Amino acid sequence: MSASALRSVAPASPADVWHAVLRPDVELSPAFCAELSARMRAARLTFGERIHCPFLRPFFLSEQDERRVREVAETIAELGERIVATALRAPALLAQVALNPEEERLARMEPGYARASTASRLDAFLLPDALQFAEYNAESPAGPGYAETLAEIFRALPVMARFEERFSVRMYPLMAALLDALLASYREWGGTSATPVIAIVDWREVPTWSEFEIIQARFEKLGVATLVCDPRELEFDGRTLAAQGRKIDLVYRRVLINDIVARPAECAALVRAYEARAVCVANSLRCKIPHKKAFFAVLTDERNRELFTPAERELIQRHVPWTRLLGDVKTTFESQPVELLEYVRGRRTDFVLKPNDDYGGAGVTLGWETDEREWDAELQRALADRERAWVVQKRIAVRREIFPMQTDAGVQMRDMLVDIAPYLFRGRMAGFLTRLSATGLANVTSGGGQVPAFVVGPRVGGSPEARHPA
Repeated sequence: MSASALRSVAPASPADVWHAVLRPDVELSPAFCAELSARMRAARLTFGERIHCPFLRPFFLSEQDERRVREVAETIAELGERIVATALRAPALLAQVALNPEEERLARMEPGYARASTASRLDAFLLPDALQFAEYNAESPAGPGYAETLAEIFRALPVMARFEERFSVRMYPLMAALLDALLASYREWGGTSATPVIAIVDWREVPTWSEFEIIQARFEKLGVATLVCDPRELEFDGRTLAAQGRKIDLVYRRVLINDIVARPAECAALVRAYEARAVCVANSLRCKIPHKKAFFAVLTDERNRELFTPAERELIQRHVPWTRLLGDVKTTFESQPVELLEYVRGRRTDFVLKPNDDYGGAGVTLGWETDEREWDAELQRALADRERAWVVQKRIAVRREIFPMQTDAGVQMRDMLVDIAPYLFRGRMAGFLTRLSATGLANVTSGGGQVPAFVVGPRVGGSPEARHPA
């Protein structure tokens, strides 16, 4: 659909109104697109060489939508914490998430405070009559710095002022909420410094390094000294963890546990300081338990039903897709006994196959996008994999919307899959990472894009609100 055709439709929804106030000679012009892209690059909104947002519209959700997502997301996050505490006492339950021996060793180290995930994120698809979650990133997810910065850029656009003549607009102060959560974990750990030094730790070569610089600047503006460093820069003398000549009180760990396991010598100082409880590390190394994609198998497997209240079981049934670790085993599907391998092999259009622990869409096979031969080959390959476990998950409904997108041929209206991913900071929803994709996988690493998310409502009289973060 062309932009002019969309503008001819009588505005009704927030998206319709936004499209209607885009001016052909301004917001839809090559000059505006170039300027917006330059502004994103200047604000470090890049993933490698690509800008995060080639789109010219935010994602809008209502107050009711926000409440609906908040209730379910916060419940799932709390169930994750419950499963961590229970699994560390129950080997049979822990086995259901398929940690490898080194991951289990790290998970059993006492972190000094209770919460496994200070920062986490769920991937969700929000539809008018449904809300379903695809997976839980319980391990220091990327993007909150990018999301807040991108929202600020869109909030300052002249088109937003015209949009606000019809709608109230609210954005999310993600950086302040993240900092509050990190400091709360530090205090729970026993930290007493009135001015703790935070180290954001990950490999210098990762494409998200620009986000660490954004977060560093925001934290320091909020009054907390922050440095960004590589795990190889860390030094531990048996009492103090340090980098760049400074003692570190709190590690905001963005280096993944997979890398800690794969590169132990380079991460030795971090792990030794964590084990000695010489520094607070968030997220703790126990977050790997709910981070595994098999966490949804724990939630949906009927043998674990006694772990949850009737209300929680109903919420799981409505919002968490049936998931199982792949194997030639007996299980249940919708309360009926089935041979798992035979069942998913014969119903490929109903299932997705995923590695139990990976990111960026790596290794994911959508059964409905393969033929029978390809699906069977992928199942066999996963079964033969001795290095990692795999899960199968029931297909869920996804959301699609029309977004104006910058292309080499100018701005075009594109039908995009919309993945709205709520951030949870110490179990409380704080905002969203919203990703768009033309394919069945919505993530930045597989070529998807990002847009800011705003809560909107009809404006009732008066002038637009002062445009600042709420």
